[in-house]
Amino acid sequence: MNKTTIRLYFVLADWLAAAVAWLGFVGLRMHVLGDVRGGMFFESLTSAAFIASCWVLLYAFWGFYNDVLRKGRAKEVATVVWINVLGVLLLFALIIVDAAFVSQEGYEGYLQSYRNILNYFLMHAGVSVLVKFGIMTYSKSLLRRGVLGFRTALVGSYSNAHEIYQEIQTNNPHLGLQFSGFVCLDTDNVHEQLQRDMPNLGSYLQLEQIITDHRIEQVILALETDEHKRIEQILGFLEGADLHISIMPDMYQILLGSVKVSHVLGTPLIEIKRDLLPVWQQVTKRLIDMVVSALVLVLCSPLFAFVALMVRMTSKGPIFFRQERIGKGGHPFLIIKYRSMYTDAEKLGPQLASTHDPRVTPWGRFMRKTRLDEIPQFWNVLVGEMSLVGPRPERQFFIDQIVQVAPHYKHLCRVRPGITSLGQVKFGYASNVEQMVRRLRWDIIYIENMSLLMDFRIVFYTVWTVIMGRGK
Repeated sequence: MNKTTIRLYFVLADWLAAAVAWLGFVGLRMHVLGDVRGGMFFESLTSAAFIASCWVLLYAFWGFYNDVLRKGRAKEVATVVWINVLGVLLLFALIIVDAAFVSQEGYEGYLQSYRNILNYFLMHAGVSVLVKFGIMTYSKSLLRRGVLGFRTALVGSYSNAHEIYQEIQTNNPHLGLQFSGFVCLDTDNVHEQLQRDMPNLGSYLQLEQIITDHRIEQVILALETDEHKRIEQILGFLEGADLHISIMPDMYQILLGSVKVSHVLGTPLIEIKRDLLPVWQQVTKRLIDMVVSALVLVLCSPLFAFVALMVRMTSKGPIFFRQERIGKGGHPFLIIKYRSMYTDAEKLGPQLASTHDPRVTPWGRFMRKTRLDEIPQFWNVLVGEMSLVGPRPERQFFIDQIVQVAPHYKHLCRVRPGITSLGQVKFGYASNVEQMVRRLRWDIIYIENMSLLMDFRIVFYTVWTVIMGRGK
């Protein structure tokens, strides 16, 4: 049995629970409550299969099937109940509430509809909670017995590393952490007991290769207080790797409220978020990107034609400017802009634009001020290379310089780059690497606090900037 199989078990269990709950509700409605109206369609197995499939899609949309083995039962059951409230109300609004029936029966019709809502909620929530608790208990037993687990590397050389190893091995077998070994920070001075209990996988400077060679799925950083300055460097090594990262906290971090546990009596750790947005927000953000960019490309085509004509008339050279930038996951793509500079702008090599840059054409200066040069990037958004909101993409030439000063710049590659960003709203265009590093602070804040609401606010401030002509 593998993790994909257990995920399919969760999907099948939820589907069967929803189908059984629906058939039970139909039976109750028709044969116990005597509410036969509309029963011919709803009592069929086909309708049960359709309703069950809708529930599974709703659960998937909410991220129920991501990392199913790592979730705590109490929290997951509470989430199931909450989603059941939402799902039942939506289902009744779309299918079960018969407007004609309610209008004919008056008060009794409304009362019967409310009874149906309550009965179905109790039926579905009850069955779903029991099934969810049962399948999660089964999965936890597989972790506890070592049938399933997560290959784990412990980064640390001293007493903290050995302490957390003993804690997990003794008190937390339900987490399923199967230690492949430890990664040492100081090869000349390693905790003796730690070296006896676990294999030494090598130096932290070889961390990327160690993860690949041993197929590591989780990394736990158990550093001493005086080693915390290395965390940024280690996280830089781990950037882009498909694994879970946890940090053993010190007392200061505990008092700040940074420490979270997913299980009762679980080992207290600071979890580095992998999924910056819930699944439903990720899907919604992408749908908004696609719809808005398609509408802009179609509805604003006359404006695009006018801008293109002005670019052609005011300076020699192509209308569009294409340049390789680095996108999500470090993958390069060609960004599209209206050309705002003279054609020989970078004959001396890559340069950043400045406030009074002589390379910018007169019309290009107006486009930059009003952000008109950026609008072809809606095509990049439509095809999935960019998003409406996200850190501005940079060239590899400048990224190599930035990471020498700020290695945490790599965190920006966790998300799609955007047409606009919090860094651009709060700081504006950067004219040199130092300013790019200063702007980086705002982009990191955005990534760690991503939400659809924040995206809407950034778009609003961007539009306001364009209207007020505060661009540069």
